[in-house]
Amino acid sequence: MTPSGSIPLSLYIHLPWCERKCPYCDFNSHTGFTSEQEVQYIDAVLSDLDSQLEWVAGREVASIFIGGGTPSLFSERAINDLLNGVSKRVRLASNAEITLESNPGSAERDQFLGYRRAGINRLSIGVQSFDDTALGHLGRIHSGDDARRALHCADVAGFNRWNIDLMHGLPDQTVTGASADIVEAVRLSAGHVSWYQLTIERNTTFWSNPPALPDEATLADIQAEGEQLLTKAGFSQYEVSAFCRAGEACQHNINYWAFGDYIGLGAGAHGKVTLESGQIIRTRRTRLPEDYLKESQLLRMPPPPQTPVAPDQLTVEFAMNALRLRQGAPVDAFTSRTGLAPSVLIEAASEAISKGWIKHPNEGTFVTTPLGYQFLDTVIASFL
Repeated sequence: MTPSGSIPLSLYIHLPWCERKCPYCDFNSHTGFTSEQEVQYIDAVLSDLDSQLEWVAGREVASIFIGGGTPSLFSERAINDLLNGVSKRVRLASNAEITLESNPGSAERDQFLGYRRAGINRLSIGVQSFDDTALGHLGRIHSGDDARRALHCADVAGFNRWNIDLMHGLPDQTVTGASADIVEAVRLSAGHVSWYQLTIERNTTFWSNPPALPDEATLADIQAEGEQLLTKAGFSQYEVSAFCRAGEACQHNINYWAFGDYIGLGAGAHGKVTLESGQIIRTRRTRLPEDYLKESQLLRMPPPPQTPVAPDQLTVEFAMNALRLRQGAPVDAFTSRTGLAPSVLIEAASEAISKGWIKHPNEGTFVTTPLGYQFLDTVIASFL
C-alpha cells in the first residue's frame, strides 16, 4: 500500500447556513445566520483543524473546497481569516485549487473581489436554472437576471475559473426549457458545468409534497439533448454530472472520486483519512451548528468520531467513486489506495464484467463501459 503521505489530501470546509431552505435540499443547511456566529464559527473551524493535524502529518494539501449551505453569506474578512488560519496550520500546494460555493442572491462584485484577494481562485455558483418560472418552482430566492449578474461579477472580479451548478428534470420542464438553460450556461461559463437531475430526497418539502416532474421519456430526451449541446460546445463529460472544457476539471472532486483523502471541517462535515498504519477511517462532525459551536468552546476541541473502514467496504467505496469517472481509475490505484490485491477488485466486479458493464480490470484500467455508464446505479449496486 502506498504510504499515506503519498495519497493526495484535500480539505472540505462546511459553512452550514442559508438564507432560506430550498424545498428539494437535503444537505446540512440551516437558517438564522448572524454576524456574531460568523466570528465564532471561523474560530471553531480552525480549532477543528487543530484537532485533526495529527492526521495531516505534514502532508501537502492539494485543494480546499468551502461548501454549504451558502458560504457566500460569510464576509470577505471572515473568508480571509479562515484561509489565513488554514495556511498557518497546513502546507498548501503552490497551485492549490481553492473553491468557494456562492448563490446568485448573495453575490456582489465587491464581495467577489474580496474573496479573490483572500485566496479563493475558483467559484461554484448555484444557478440551478436561468428561467424564473423554474426557479420559482425550486423555491430559489434569486432570478435568472440575478444569476447572469453574479456570473458577470465573477468575471469582473478577475476570476478565470468558475463552475455553474445547473439542474434539469425540473417541475413541468420541457426539453426546450432544459436546453435553453444549457445554452445560457455555456455562454456564461468559464469552462465547467455541473449538470444533474433533480431527485426527490427524504426529509425535504418535496418528499412530503412532491411536484409534477417530467415523465421518463422527457427526462431521457432532456439528457440526450443536453449532452449533445455540451459536447458541441467543447465540453467533455468527465464524471456523471460534471462537464468541462480542457483543463477545467474540478481537482478537488477528482480527488474524491479517485479515492484520495480529505479532512472534513465544520458542522456535519465528513472526512476520509489514511493513517500511517494503512488503516482508512471515516470521520464525521456533529450536524447542528449550535452543537458544533459548543464543542469548539471546550478547552481543546476533540477530534471527530472515527469509524474504521472494513476491507470489504473498501472495495465497494472505491468502486462507487472510481466508476463515476469516464476514464475510470488505474487498477494499481486500487491497491495503492486500499492495500488490497487487484484480484479482490476483479472478484467483486465479476457480475458487472460478465454483463459488459465494466471492462476487465486485467486490461489495466478499472472503468465503466459506455453501456454500463447508462445504468451506473445498477452497476454500483452489483458491488453491494
